[in-house]
Parts: sequence; structure tokens; C-alpha cells
Amino acid sequence: MSETARHAVTRVRRETRRRVGTVSSVERLSPSMLRIWFEGADFHDFESAAPDDHVKLFFVGAGGETAMRDYTPRLFDTAAGRLAIDFALHEAGPATRWALDAKPGDTLQIGGPRGSAVLADDFDWYMLVGDETALPAIGRRLEELRADVPVTVVAIVDGPADRVAFAERAGLDTIWVERDGKAGEDAALLNDALSALTLPAGEGYVWIAAESQVARAVRAHVIDTLGHPRGWTKAAGYWSAGEAGAHQRIED
Repeated sequence: MSETARHAVTRVRRETRRRVGTVSSVERLSPSMLRIWFEGADFHDFESAAPDDHVKLFFVGAGGETAMRDYTPRLFDTAAGRLAIDFALHEAGPATRWALDAKPGDTLQIGGPRGSAVLADDFDWYMLVGDETALPAIGRRLEELRADVPVTVVAIVDGPADRVAFAERAGLDTIWVERDGKAGEDAALLNDALSALTLPAGEGYVWIAAESQVARAVRAHVIDTLGHPRGWTKAAGYWSAGEAGAHQRIED
């Protein structure tokens, strides 16, 4: 059976739509992560078919200007009209400022997801790699993958306090990489951790999300140094150092 037939990707497109969410609760998951629950009638038909989907949040500044940022729909309950977004507090931008000040009753406009790329869950194993911004998508994917399939998570954070709890599951191996003050070295630290591993036998899927240049460097390392197939190695830039922008898919 061919690679395309066995590991199919189904693309789902949706009409662009904005919803208004009202903050119902704010939970501190770690020093660098907040979970904010939104509720409202607009979420009764909310759809998100893939763990690396993103919604667009609209933050209105004091002068009326609007900043847009992409976030992972971490949890949602359409029957209850609720959606949870995990905010990685990695920079002093409009999203971080809003999240730190958020309280029940505050409102925010939320757009999307415009579409989903649904990967068939038929790989022999999975490896999920990323920084703090990737943790919501990693956590969601761990909850949605079939039971017992082997999964390795390699995640980089500032220190032990910034680790988040993932759902317990058989076959999960979590490797935490700590910066320990080494700013700007995420790619090297992640690649060192990956080089210390032996990729499992069989056909695996490697997913990477981090700062754009970091994600690009790690993807190249996985393909060129570790020898993993290019078609089964996907990477995205969830943010770009010194820039404001949307998620970017990393390709050749």
C-alpha cells in the first residue's frame, strides 16, 4: 500500500466566522501557561477536527487598533457552549497582556478554525516536538490518538516549573528539555535531545512546532541527520522572534 493511501490527510474547509466568547474561568497551569475558558451561544456549533488546528483571536488595544494571533483550540464542549485556549506567556505582546489581565466576564472575538488537516491515525509511532507554544496541540493530540500507540514527546521549557501535565496513556515517553538560562539555543538543545534517541522501528510521524527558525532547524535535523522520511515529518512556526504573525507551515 502506498504512503499516500495508508497515511491519508483529509482536508476540511469551513466558512470563515467570528464568535464572541465570554471568559468563564482562568487557570494557571504553570508559570508560563494560562488556560482560559470561554463560553457563549456562538460555540454551540464550534468544530475543530485536528489537534493542530488554530483559531484567530482578536485583541483590541487602547487606541482601537486590533492585533490578531493564532491559538490552538485546546478543549471544547459544544453542548455546553465552551472553548478552552491555553496561552503560552512567552512574550510581552498584546495576547500575553490580555491573558494576564483576563477575568470572568471579559469578552473576546474568536475566528475559525477555517479548516483542518486530519491525519489518519495509522502510523506505528508518533514523535511530538516543540516549545511552550506547542504544548496545547501536543496535549490535545495525546488525548485524541488511538490507545496504546507509542508516542514520544520532546518539549523544551525554561525549567521544571514550566512542565505541564499530559493525560496518562500507555506507550507515552515524555522528555523535558530545560533551557536553564540558555536563551536562543532551542534548536541546538532540541536537536541534542533528539540525537540521543533511537527512532522506533516501523513507520512514524514526527510533528514539530516552535519558533519559526527553530522549527525549521529541527525539521532539517530529523530529516537529514536522523534519516526520517520527509513526507512524514511536519513542522510549523508557531511564532517568529521579533515579529507578529500567524502560524507558518515549514516546507522546503
